[in-house]
Order: sequence, then structure tokens, then C-alpha cells
Amino acid sequence: MNVARIAVLAIAIGAGGLAMILAGGSGEEPVVEVEAPQMDTVEVLVAAKPISMGTAISSSELNWQSWPADAPVSRFITRSDRPGAMDEIAGRITRHGFIAGEPISELKIVDAERGFLSAILPKGMRAVSTEISPETGAGGFILPNDRVDVILTRRDAAAEEAGAGEIFISETILANVRVLAIDQTIEEQDGNQVVVGSTATLEVAPSQAEILALSEQLGDVSLALRSLEDSVPGAEDEVASGRQGRITVMQFGVSRQVIPR
Repeated sequence: MNVARIAVLAIAIGAGGLAMILAGGSGEEPVVEVEAPQMDTVEVLVAAKPISMGTAISSSELNWQSWPADAPVSRFITRSDRPGAMDEIAGRITRHGFIAGEPISELKIVDAERGFLSAILPKGMRAVSTEISPETGAGGFILPNDRVDVILTRRDAAAEEAGAGEIFISETILANVRVLAIDQTIEEQDGNQVVVGSTATLEVAPSQAEILALSEQLGDVSLALRSLEDSVPGAEDEVASGRQGRITVMQFGVSRQVIPR
């Protein structure tokens, strides 16, 4: 073997060894693609867009959406069990609001024939209506689901009999009461920000219903709109923990405090 062939062979072996060293030092490993496991799904009836409380559901507000089959879907409406549910649900009244994509539950809707106001009332509560005007209803800016204080304004008969002249007394008799409806408006619709009505329907306890009925006989009832920060259900304040629910009744010249139970 001549010198030229030996040189070529040495160069080839050296180049091959260098390539192996460079390939081993890069740290790259071959990529292995693993197919993701397929998840079993079912189609569940959901709200296609937000639906307000107390409104009639239309079929355009509903949609079928894939849902994991291993999720607790037994309380939802599935397409396999009720393929015509979209038309069946249309026209029913919502007891609670739905957000977009939320599954429709039978517990949160009610047939329109049963009356939706009684459906949205919590257990043990009553719906009582009282006459209002823009002057006695915060200028007409009270909307359903707002919370208000109920104020009674009446004449002080005892002071007038004592010769003090015409005296009026104003006191808060109910605090943090939820407004169910203004006339026939159960929920804000089409972006309307003002509902001027002549009747407000309030959600009250049975004893509060008696207070409100008695107050309408004693004087004028007004509603004071509460701020959102003070509108948490069950929020306590100086009115709710103090004078709330007390009415002074004058009978035969004798005054007494009435607290209906």
C-alpha cells in the first residue's frame, strides 16, 4: 500500500471519529411523539350567552357543548337522553341567572304556568307590594335585585295634641330589603337603566310583611336605595340591629311600640 492511500484512509477515519464525537456531545435525543389519550365526552345543554333571573328562555340562548363524560353530568341535560330538550326548555322561566357556557339545570328553571315570582322567592320569604313614585322611590332609579331601606313618615299625633303644631316623624322600619320587581319588571332588560313604576314588590319575612302593611296605614312609605357595598344579604348596620321593625302606634291618646312577630 502506497503512502497516498494510507493518508486518505487516515483522513477518512479521523473525520468519522470527529463526527461521532460532535454528535455525542450535542446531547440531542430523538423525539418520540406520543398520541394523547382520547377523552370520552357527552353533549350537554348550556347557556349560549348570559341569561338573567326571572326571564323566559329562548332557544337562541341555548347550545349543545361537549362535556367530559366522567364529570357529574347526571344533573345536567344531555343530548343523548333528551335530543329535543332545546325546544322543550324554550319558554321556561329562570329561577336564577346563568352565565355563558353554564350547563342548564332543571333546578334553576320553572314552567311559566306555575308563576315565576313564587319560583324565585326563597323558602320562608314573602313578596309584598307597596305603592311608590319617583319622589318616594329614589327618583325612579331603583331596579329589581337592588336592596333598599323602607322609611315611614307619619304625623306625631301626641306632639300635635300637646300644642306643638304640625309635627312629622320619619324612621327606618325595614333595612336591607331586596326589590323583586318594579311593576311587572322582574329584571333589567335591553340595557335599560331606569324603571319608573308605581308599585314595588319587596322580598320580606312574614313579620316584616306585617310591619309594612301597618306602616302604609300610618303614613307615607318611601324607599331609600342602598349602595352595592351595603347591599350584602344579611348585612348588619345600626338600623338593622337597633330600631328596625319598631312602629309607634297611637291609640286613645296612648303611644306604644309595636314589633310584629
